[in-house]
Amino acid sequence: MQQRIQIDEVQPLAFEAMFGLEMYMKQGELSKTHYELIKIRASQVNGCAFCINMHTQEALKMGEDPKRLFLLDAWWDTDLFTEEEKIVIKITEEVTMIHKDGLTQETYEKATECFDGKYLSQIIMAVVTINAWNRIAISTHKPLGN
Repeated sequence: MQQRIQIDEVQPLAFEAMFGLEMYMKQGELSKTHYELIKIRASQVNGCAFCINMHTQEALKMGEDPKRLFLLDAWWDTDLFTEEEKIVIKITEEVTMIHKDGLTQETYEKATECFDGKYLSQIIMAVVTINAWNRIAISTHKPLGN
């Protein structure tokens, strides 16, 4: 893969602004499990190797079951995820693939049955945030971390 500019080096203030959004997300009420599932699943959908690598490592350090991570790409075909987690993952996919149908009314209604408006807002903002990070990492060929 050809080396490209690294925005964190060339435009550090832009990265600082992105980290501000990330810090806001970390201070929210979103469970750590939901947040990591969002970050990993969106990164899988987008094909972001840098973020998949980073967030699966973080999830494992948090104690996430490796089997769930291995099967996240086929979450609908397992019984490893709770109903709430399935809704979170579905929201993640639909918002990430906004060019298709976007967040469908059916998924939105299921989400409002499980989550209040504040929590649902945080889910959507988490998806938006990781999608921005994915686009930065993919377009700049961000090298894998450890």
